[in-house]
Amino acid sequence: MAFGRLPQARVRLYHRGMGHPLSINHRIVEGLYCDALVLSDEVRHAFALHAAHGADGAGHALAPQFEDQDTRAAMSAEGLRTTTRMMQAVAWLLNHRAHFMGEISAFQLKRYGRLSPDLRRPDSAQVALLAPEVQILVLATMRFYDRLLRLDRTWRLAHSPAPGAVAALRERLERRLAC
Repeated sequence: MAFGRLPQARVRLYHRGMGHPLSINHRIVEGLYCDALVLSDEVRHAFALHAAHGADGAGHALAPQFEDQDTRAAMSAEGLRTTTRMMQAVAWLLNHRAHFMGEISAFQLKRYGRLSPDLRRPDSAQVALLAPEVQILVLATMRFYDRLLRLDRTWRLAHSPAPGAVAALRERLERRLAC
C-alpha cells in the first residue's frame, strides 16, 4: 500500500442514548490530530515561559506571577500533568492514523492504542494558583482528552467481540445453578 493512500476503513459507532451514528474515520482523526498539535504547542509555550523564567529570573512579562513558591510548584506540577495528557492524546491519535493508513491492524490498534482513563486530573487548588490563561489551557486539555476517551470507549464497545462458546456455556450453567 502506498504511503498516504487511505484504505476505505470506516468504523460505525453509536452514541448511547442519542441513536445517531457516530463514525470515526481518517478525516476525524486528522482533524483531531491537528487540534492536538496546536493545543500541544500552546501547552509547550505556556509552560516553557515558566521554565525560562525559573532558569534566568529576568525579563519576562509574567515575572510577578512566579514570585510565590506555591505558584511555582503548582505551575510545575500542572505543567507535567498537562504535557503528559497531551502526549497520551497525540500517541492515541498517531496510532489511529497508522491504522487508517494500513500500517497497523485493528487488533494492534485495540491492543496498543489505548488511552488511560486513570490519568490524574488537575488539582483544583493548584490550578487556582495559575494565571487565568494557563487555567483555561489546562481545562482545554482536559476537555480534549475527555473527548478522546469517549471516542475510544465507544470504538472499543463497537469492536468488542461477541462472547465465545465457553463464555456462553458458563453463562447458561450459572443461570441453571442459580435457580
